[in-house]
Amino acid sequence: MVDIIQAKLFELQDLDYKEFHSKLMPTVPHEKVIGVRTPTLRKLAKELMKDEHVSNAIAPISQNDRDNKQTTSIEEFLDTLPHEYYEENNLHAFLIEQIADYDTCIDKINTFLPYVDNWATCDMMRPKCFKKHNDELLVEIDRWLASSDVYAVRFGIEMLMVYFLDDKFKDEYLFKVSQIRSEEYYINMMMAWYFATALAKQYDATVTLLEDKTLPIWVHNKTIQKAIESYRVSDERKNYLRKLRRK
Repeated sequence: MVDIIQAKLFELQDLDYKEFHSKLMPTVPHEKVIGVRTPTLRKLAKELMKDEHVSNAIAPISQNDRDNKQTTSIEEFLDTLPHEYYEENNLHAFLIEQIADYDTCIDKINTFLPYVDNWATCDMMRPKCFKKHNDELLVEIDRWLASSDVYAVRFGIEMLMVYFLDDKFKDEYLFKVSQIRSEEYYINMMMAWYFATALAKQYDATVTLLEDKTLPIWVHNKTIQKAIESYRVSDERKNYLRKLRRK
């Protein structure tokens, strides 16, 4: 199945896109990028999910099946890690986000995260089943935030941003992220993205972090920059945020 998927990805190759997109991902070797556009990958993932084998692969697997090593073709692809190509990782992410069973989805994510090596693949995974499992998800987010793995931490912050900045929001979630200290660019950038989005959605609770200088200086200033660039923040608030920049 892995060879079949690789062959299909090369059929969908766009060399111009490969040259453009490779420049956006300095952590991924150029030769590991095939050059398949994201909408094309999403379409392929949906087509694979229509296959009869896929419907079995994404259902909870019984212990008996595991003991007898009975897996479907897509299950084989998801279990064959690490992948060779960037697009295989992205396809993997798109397959995971369609898994309907929460426990199976979490299991697949936790197996996959140690092999994620770039921001794009990390940011693509937004499983639909998470919306109905907020309490369980928060437990997992705490584990991700405490991880020593760059992209596990980034993914945890992103999940707080995607699922817990609207009606499920609590001030304590801002505090969780504000306490992160890292030298990793891809963690700090996600922190800034999170707080800038929070300024758009939960301004009063978030702006106090800037007023109190709670965040690391780089994250603080990048948050303000991204908020000022956002159309979701009013001009009045942008003018105030400019005054909060730190040296």
